[in-house]
Amino acid sequence: MNTETIAVRVREALEDLGTDYPMEDVVRLCPGLSWNQVFLAIDHLSRTGLIRVTLDSTRNYRLRALPTHKPVNSAVL
Repeated sequence: MNTETIAVRVREALEDLGTDYPMEDVVRLCPGLSWNQVFLAIDHLSRTGLIRVTLDSTRNYRLRALPTHKPVNSAVL
């Protein structure tokens, strides 16, 4: 499985939750993926702006899928 496919899977799992989620628990959302695969996907998604990674008051990282905006075709309006 390539990194892009794994990233899509991780992002969809986070998007389905609709809330922020502890980074260390994301592996549970994606059975069959290793912690390393999930971590690389999180890195990729964060760098491309598809998820937000924050540090909470207890110094734990939390993840949230960000909305994607599809371009509007002005010719259709």
